[in-house]
Amino acid sequence: MAEENTGKKKGSMSVSEAGRKGGQTVRDKYGHSFYEEIGRKGGETVKAERGRAFYEQIGKKGGDTVKAERGAAFYEQIGKKGGEAVKAERGTPFYEEIGKKGGHRVRTLIEEGKKAATEPAKEEEGVAAPGGEVTPEPAE
Repeated sequence: MAEENTGKKKGSMSVSEAGRKGGQTVRDKYGHSFYEEIGRKGGETVKAERGRAFYEQIGKKGGDTVKAERGAAFYEQIGKKGGEAVKAERGTPFYEEIGKKGGHRVRTLIEEGKKAATEPAKEEEGVAAPGGEVTPEPAE
């Protein structure tokens, strides 16, 4: 019977074992916060290079994959589990508080929208329009 060649010599380790051992050594030397710091820096770099849309794209792709593998009911299950955890940690008054904040914010946005719709558009140079853009100088 032929011996199977696994690519390992006696006493050697696989690439994954070497990576795990190296990661543990770095963790022991620099601590958990080191990984948090380099992760944050990496995330900031990716955000600067690729923008917010990149995160939206990969998030949607990941969500679609999970939905295909586990079904929509999975999201219901984890949502309920998360809601129960928040309720246990913060209590029912927390939901009342965030509900009121949300209601107040919606009311404010509606009032701002109505006010912007009734005010005439300002055509002075450098004056921001309701959407935040600066209106150009009128051509003569």
